[in-house]
Amino acid sequence: MNIPDGQLPEILSSEEVYAGRTFSVTVDGLREAGKEYRREIVRHPGSGCVVALFDDDTVALVRQYRHPARAYLLEIPAGSRRSDAEPPADCARRELEEELGVTAGNLELLAGFYPSPGFCAEKMWVYLATNLSEAQQNLDEDEFIEIVRIPFREALVMIERGEIEDAKTIIGITLASSRGEVQT
Repeated sequence: MNIPDGQLPEILSSEEVYAGRTFSVTVDGLREAGKEYRREIVRHPGSGCVVALFDDDTVALVRQYRHPARAYLLEIPAGSRRSDAEPPADCARRELEEELGVTAGNLELLAGFYPSPGFCAEKMWVYLATNLSEAQQNLDEDEFIEIVRIPFREALVMIERGEIEDAKTIIGITLASSRGEVQT
């Protein structure tokens, strides 16, 4: 099948079937190449994610329980934007302070990506935070995290050994390793 250059499928309908605190779910009807079909879509405002690199070449991760994975995972700090209008960098700075209790003098965008574009509209933006200063940690009431600071090189090894399984963390640390600030 030839896909016309730049032509998106026609959206015939969009019905919200669930509205939650963080995301909603719609069922969309589409027409493409003369055929009609439906897609179930998780709508999410997107997330800001941060690789927090300290002057001693350690990176701060958070260990927290992720119920869908039924496991405690090591992750870079991240959180949902408050709305589609919130700049991703503002979200990343907020999450850095809330989860780690630090602020960044420098925040560099590493990448923006869709972690599961087959069913989820969430886009994640991952940043490298350097020139860090102590601030006040301010966790949400339902956040139970342990801060784990490890040498940056060790984080790369943990990815290779399969000990870090979270996609945003793998992407962020891998991309940060190519930056001049990181001693790998």
